[in-house]
Amino acid sequence: MSEFRPARRLAGIEKSAIRQFFDRAPAGSINLGLGEPDLPTPDVIRQAAVRAILEERNGYTPHAGLPVLRELVAAGFAHTGAGADRVIITAGSQEALYLALTTLVDEGDEVLVPDPGFIAYPTIVRMAGGRAVPYRLPAARDFGLDIDDFRRQFSPRTKVVVCISPSNPTGRVLSPVDLRAMAQALEGTGATVISDEIYRELYFGAARPASMSEFHPQTVIIGGLSKALSMTGWRLGWLCGPADVVRSALVLHGYVTTCASTISQKAALAAWTPEADAARAEIRATFRTRRDHVLGLIEHTLRLRAVPPEGAFYTMANVASYGPSARVAEALLEHGVITVPGGSFGSEAEKFLRVSFCADEDTLTEGVRRIEEALARLRPRQELPV
Repeated sequence: MSEFRPARRLAGIEKSAIRQFFDRAPAGSINLGLGEPDLPTPDVIRQAAVRAILEERNGYTPHAGLPVLRELVAAGFAHTGAGADRVIITAGSQEALYLALTTLVDEGDEVLVPDPGFIAYPTIVRMAGGRAVPYRLPAARDFGLDIDDFRRQFSPRTKVVVCISPSNPTGRVLSPVDLRAMAQALEGTGATVISDEIYRELYFGAARPASMSEFHPQTVIIGGLSKALSMTGWRLGWLCGPADVVRSALVLHGYVTTCASTISQKAALAAWTPEADAARAEIRATFRTRRDHVLGLIEHTLRLRAVPPEGAFYTMANVASYGPSARVAEALLEHGVITVPGGSFGSEAEKFLRVSFCADEDTLTEGVRRIEEALARLRPRQELPV
């Protein structure tokens, strides 16, 4: 029997570092690695799902999703002129990301991706035949945008720009000033922006962060309910964008998925109710309390600096004095704590660990205690700054 070889486009592509660390964790480990809310899905959504299961027939929906659900999504982006025909309901936001990149990127195209940024970006770009080109969000600026570097990385081959706000892995938010500067740099280029807004409802400031679509018309918006309403397993996301992009992406979606789960779509209609709005606010408050708790523990117990996030549920802890981020993450894993080495997200985050605070305060406290124990066994490299 001949040896199996995957298609060339998959050569060298492996399971993400996030999943690798999670899968290798010993029993009883504390999970500060996965970006998965531990809070229950709001009752109003669960009850809507139960009603759909018990009382309705749940065959296929249209490929693009329930029209009423697409109208609700589109209403959130009224400034773009979008209607239901410019929205696709997807099996989570990651399918939406895959659809957008696969639809837009041809062989040899360049795609600007944030450094640091979500692990899937360069991988999917490569699957699509493109080349990922990082633009820096420098650690020296607490992972804020370096607009000069962004301009330098743009070339005549740049087809797509990916941005995310709030960020995975850093939790930083792109301000309206940042977004306007990026949009101005893209004027007249014909480049499409993919704006990953899966964490947009999880913010710690006074107002929801701005969307790139407010500044750059040729923007494909990626979103969903997984993070802000604790619905990761429901696989409910969306893509909203220019009509021509959506039409092409819908053809691919039909072959890849047919349609998102009908039950999840029907339950998702409840996400636009006052009860769901109240749940979002409560979830934000819970994660803000946890953020403050874990930042205090990292500073006072571990005596390390962590970058304060403005949204999402991650912070980046500087472990430079203990060696490469992968080495530190391995040491923590041996002590029963799952984190993710910053280098997995790009070179700018190499000196950091991504620490998720998707756990209650007692669990976070115990996790940091174990981290302290693990770090005590690693010899700090005094020549590197903490």
